[in-house]
Amino acid sequence: MAFWDQLKSKAQELNGQLQTKTSQFKNKEFANGSMAMCALIAAADGTIDPAERQKTASLIAGNEALRVFEPDELRQKFDWYCDKLQGDFDFGKVEATATIGKLKAKPDQARAVIQIGIIIGGADGHFDDHEKAAVRNACFAVGIDPAEFEL
Repeated sequence: MAFWDQLKSKAQELNGQLQTKTSQFKNKEFANGSMAMCALIAAADGTIDPAERQKTASLIAGNEALRVFEPDELRQKFDWYCDKLQGDFDFGKVEATATIGKLKAKPDQARAVIQIGIIIGGADGHFDDHEKAAVRNACFAVGIDPAEFEL
């Protein structure tokens, strides 16, 4: 099976698991962590161009697992983290990673945020090294071994 087919299959499997879990995770910390993760994926190469930002926002809106949240609230949170990353990438990265790190005491929610990062990162058919590094850093922030996600 080609790498893309494996990635697509894994993303579908993760999305299915997330749909079951996220209804249990309907809280501010999980929503913030999810949008911080999405912004980190959008900015993984160090910049966020308008097309990348819009594409990621569309993926968020269409993600079944995130439908338990109000789309406008998610969009505002995503835009807030993107603005932070665009204003000062290094500081924005620290802030977004710290937000994800708040889920360390909630391992199921932390894993779900990591899964969202993988799904968003691979949605275009190419989960690049920058995106993998962003997800790996998020794993470290919540105390999860990246090898659990084959990173």
